[in-house]
Parts: sequence; structure tokens; C-alpha cells
Amino acid sequence: MDVLAWLLDSDPALRWQVERDLAGTPPEIWEATRARVATEGFGARLLAAQDLDGQWAGGAFFPAGFRGDEPQPWTATTWSLNALREWGLDAAVLSGTAGLLAANSRWEYDDLPYWNGEVDCCINAWTLANGVWLGADVAGIADWFARHRLPDGGWNCEWVEGSTRSSVHSTLNSLKGLLAHETATGGTAETREARRLGEEYLLERGLFRRRSTGAPLAPWVREFGYPMRWHYDVLNAASYFRDAGRPDERPAAAIELIRAARQPDGTWLQQRTDAGRVWFPVDVPAGQPSKWLTFFATRVLDWWDAR
Repeated sequence: MDVLAWLLDSDPALRWQVERDLAGTPPEIWEATRARVATEGFGARLLAAQDLDGQWAGGAFFPAGFRGDEPQPWTATTWSLNALREWGLDAAVLSGTAGLLAANSRWEYDDLPYWNGEVDCCINAWTLANGVWLGADVAGIADWFARHRLPDGGWNCEWVEGSTRSSVHSTLNSLKGLLAHETATGGTAETREARRLGEEYLLERGLFRRRSTGAPLAPWVREFGYPMRWHYDVLNAASYFRDAGRPDERPAAAIELIRAARQPDGTWLQQRTDAGRVWFPVDVPAGQPSKWLTFFATRVLDWWDAR
């Protein structure tokens, strides 16, 4: 199987990343493919679903009318912005959206203004990343992370309920938001230190072990799925450290878990899918070869083996 050809036969949202990171095509090629995200395939379909008030599905984190008697839906504004940003949409295509959300979107938690964030670490991390992408003033959210890091180094979305121990899920998502902010703005001394200490929290655990016993955290550390959304696994974590350019040998065993999941034909299987409403499917059902996961895993191994 020609895995690279298989990956290139993809929606523009994935194809441009394969061209840039795996195929080594010239910038003028992958940049042209990336521009197609706004007009073709997944990106165009999701853009067409945006409401006139700037939101998607009438809500900030949950769609309008959501009552909690169904699985978490993935159609509201935050999830839609996450997808478009991760697919590489040019922020200029959403010109005016930041202002519309400032005027019209409030968090379901305490009716707080959208770009002020709320109390959930993961939600604030996505809002931070989406805000710097769209040009919103989210400096206050970046500072929030520096103030709300827990004593053991990371973050936990349950801190507001009294939790004092960090979560790998919350910590990884927080790190992604801080990295996006730092890449766009340079960050501050406080946010850069918070990110460094959050990375240490994961690295001390080799990305998948309990610090106390060295045993794996849970089976889900090696259950890869796309879209990744809030879920932690070693592929998601290793992808962060690749993006951050953090040289460290401690993820070595985690990298081997990723390598071991490669199928004989060079692909990686979808192992986890989320229930809940979506605008449309963007990957295969569980058990089938996933182009997205194959891309992420191949890119991580290329980075690791060439470091």
C-alpha cells in the first residue's frame, strides 16, 4: 500500500498538512491546497453552518436547547471553531466573527462573555487558542492559566469542585492553548513558566504512567481517535510535544506505543469514536484505517526518529 498516496487523496483540510509535513511539497503547493479549506469539503460545509450572529448551533459550548439528556454534542461554537482552526482555515475568512461572538455569545456557565472564558480549563484553553487565531483580546485567559495551575504542576477542570490533583486531559488541553498563545504573542514570563511546568507534569509520567507506581494510567492512553477533542492519549500528547519542539527523552516508551499500533500496511486504526451530534463525519468508524490518525502518527514518528 502506498500510504502517502492514500493520505494525499483526502479532503483539503488534511491534504495540505500531508503535503507540508510528510510529502515535502513546495510552499506554493501546500498553501494553495490550504486555501481550498474555505471553499471545498469539510471547511466549506462547516462555514456554511455558521449562524448570522457568529455562533454555530446557537450556543457557545452546547447547542441551543441542549438539556443534558443526550451525549455531549459537538456542533456548538467552540467545537466548530476548534475544527476550522485545526484544519488550517485562514482566520481572514472569519473576519468579523470575533466581534460577533463578543456581542452575541455567552457561556452556558453563569452567562459569562465569550472571550472572557469561564472556569473550565479545557474550555478556556480552546477559547485562548481560538481567540489569538481570530484576533480577539484573550490576554486575560492566558493570565488565568498562570494563576490556576495546581501545586503538582498541571491543571484540572474539576478544580472548581475542589480537586487539587492535576488531570492529564486538562493539562494537555491547557498546554495546547498556552502554546497557541505563546506562538502568536510570545506570551509572558508567567505563562511561559506555567507551560514549562505543565509539560514537566506530563514528562515526569512519561506521557502515560502513574508517577506513584509507574503503571499505565488506564487503557485509554493507547486508544487513539479522531477528532481528538478533549481526550488524552499518547498520540495526542506526543503530537503536542512535536509541535512545541520540546527535546526530551522521557516520552520514549510512549512513542513505542504509537509505533506498535501501526498496522502491517502502514496505517493506524480508528480506535475510539465519540457519541453525540456532529455536523457531518470527518473520519472513519472505529476499527477502520484512519487517514487522520495515520497522518498524526507518521508525523510524530518522523519527528522522533529524526530528532
